[in-house]
Amino acid sequence: MDAPNAATGPTAGMMRWKRLIPVAMVVYIISFMDRTNISYAFAGIGQEFNVGKADQGFAGGIFFIGYTLFQIPGGWLATHWSAKKSIGIMILLWGSAAIWCGLARSFDELVLARFVLGLAEGGVWPATLVLINNWFPMSERARAYSFWMTNLAIASIITQPVSGFIVEWANWRTMLLIEGALPFIIATPIWWLMIADTPRAAAWCSAAERDFIEKSLAEDRASEPKATSFRQIFAEPVVWQLVVVSFLIQVGFYGLNMWMPTLLKALTEAGFGAVGLIATLPYFTAIVFMWVNGSLTDRNRLYQRHVLIPLAVAAVSLVASVLIGQSSVMLSVFFICLAMGGALAYEGPFWAAASRAVPMLAAGGAAGLINAVGNLGGFLGPRLGGILLDMSGGQFITTAIALAASFLLAGLFMLTVRLHRDDAATASKL
Repeated sequence: MDAPNAATGPTAGMMRWKRLIPVAMVVYIISFMDRTNISYAFAGIGQEFNVGKADQGFAGGIFFIGYTLFQIPGGWLATHWSAKKSIGIMILLWGSAAIWCGLARSFDELVLARFVLGLAEGGVWPATLVLINNWFPMSERARAYSFWMTNLAIASIITQPVSGFIVEWANWRTMLLIEGALPFIIATPIWWLMIADTPRAAAWCSAAERDFIEKSLAEDRASEPKATSFRQIFAEPVVWQLVVVSFLIQVGFYGLNMWMPTLLKALTEAGFGAVGLIATLPYFTAIVFMWVNGSLTDRNRLYQRHVLIPLAVAAVSLVASVLIGQSSVMLSVFFICLAMGGALAYEGPFWAAASRAVPMLAAGGAAGLINAVGNLGGFLGPRLGGILLDMSGGQFITTAIALAASFLLAGLFMLTVRLHRDDAATASKL
């Protein structure tokens, strides 16, 4: 990966960009696929188990209840034990749960399997953030987060057409089983072969690159806020402000992500195979948005502003896509692309801001808390979308307004976040 990295100088090396980020991306792509592919199973689940859209949304969202429970322990294990080992174990657990989803014999069993899937995946996100923090100094971190978090868009680019075609070719169970096997076939081997917890544990990391990383991280720690315990960190108002922002964003994002295939099918009246291909377009847009926003943020350090702007774009575009859907399908898809681009472009600036808010030794636990409670919005979004769709007879405008309001509130609330570090003072003067 050719990442911009002038801060290292010409001799420091680039292996952390070329090796760690791509592998972490592949692993999380598979993880994200196994959590969101249920959006292509909704119709089949509804028919086989005789449940409405509200219950389908519940099956999609229950993942995040389990996901919440292991966020803080997962971050703590990565910080105090090993990010590599903890994620390696979680890959095997979530793969087993993903296959169980495809074998569920009743709606209640499917809900239980989705809950366990969330529990198994729960520690992967904060553990990966810890891994990135171990390898990338603050001057590179918004870009590193943004590059890694393009996995969300890339996963959807892969998941949408593949899931659509498998469902059209076979059925929803076959789709869940095939994609549930990928953690064993792909993720496990590359993770154990390619990843190292720190530069000193990696034989492939040159002395120059290792020295640059260690020196830069030491300088970062010298200016970070001090803390003596996780209790002190979790008592910080800024952490809970970030929790609120994350929660509101996840309501909007997962509501849009889970119901987008249904929306596109209603707009285009096409089969799931064609819908899956069309559904890749918003995520290609998101990749561009994420890279640009992350790079701009590293230049000006205006973290709050670079969270607000894309979320405002997402809010306006989502409502516009539904309002004009009856008159122009192409224009509606264009606005859906903008909405998804904005809904994901916040990621790099947001997590870079979060890493400035807490000491590095507590970053795993704090990231776990923010992601854990924040991702409860991933339960509410699909459920709320399903309820509003049932109430409106399948019309999307009420759902779009509710999700857009959540995006906009998140962006505005981010403006209230004040970071502790002196070099973030500029970013807080908005």
